[in-house]
Amino acid sequence: MAPEPPLTAAEKAKVALLTARMCKRSLAGEDVHLGDLQRKVDRILDDATKRAEKAEKNAR
Repeated sequence: MAPEPPLTAAEKAKVALLTARMCKRSLAGEDVHLGDLQRKVDRILDDATKRAEKAEKNAR
């Protein structure tokens, strides 16, 4: 598994909020769908990775 990219404060807050929503949904039962929230977290991490790669490329 690749190391997580550095996140901005706003991204950390969004991931924390989405994680809390996933936990709340999990309390409803095992059959609750969490895919939409997981995709949002994945999208935030993907954007952060792209930003880190771009910054690394520009630093060269």
